[in-house]
Amino acid sequence: QVQLVESGGGLVQPGGSLRLSCAASGFTTSTYAMTWYRQAPGKERELVAAITSGSGSTNYADSVKGRFTISRDNAKNTVYLEMGSLKPEDTAVYYCNARRNWWDYWGQGTQVTVSS
Repeated sequence: QVQLVESGGGLVQPGGSLRLSCAASGFTTSTYAMTWYRQAPGKERELVAAITSGSGSTNYADSVKGRFTISRDNAKNTVYLEMGSLKPEDTAVYYCNARRNWWDYWGQGTQVTVSS
């Protein structure tokens, strides 16, 4: 059974850090393009960071460049999103996505709230 489970969200003060995890089962993440999206209240879902299959090339939304890092641990079949210098505008539900050809899987999301 294919499953993506996000974890690591929570409440953090501005300037703080969090690490989100996306644990996969039922498929191999290294053979899929893995992407973190986020959706804030009243806004559309947006791409935050992505990592390709194979070489693991990465790309980021301009709003998070230099602050967030996406990575993949093939041994653990897990993808991470390291978030630093967090801002209130980073508050959102963060979702993990896996895509290859016509296969498209989503996790349930994890809430990140940046507030003092």
